[in-house]
Amino acid sequence: MKPIVEFCISNIVNGAQQSFEKLDRDPNLDVLEYGCLSYCTKCSEGLYALVNGEIVEADTPEELTDKVYQFIEENPLF
Repeated sequence: MKPIVEFCISNIVNGAQQSFEKLDRDPNLDVLEYGCLSYCTKCSEGLYALVNGEIVEADTPEELTDKVYQFIEENPLF
């Protein structure tokens, strides 16, 4: 089973696009985008993604990508 990384389309538009695209190219991840993930406060405050159901936040797209990979490494599925 691959790690699941979920993005809100509004957060992608607000700055997470680069992170989304980079993670989406990784064949070891399932990257999904939704119209809304119901974390509107998080979405308005900065960049975030849900990784296996847990919120990962960052200030820049590069930092978000790094934090997603770090989270996956520190929290393996198996």
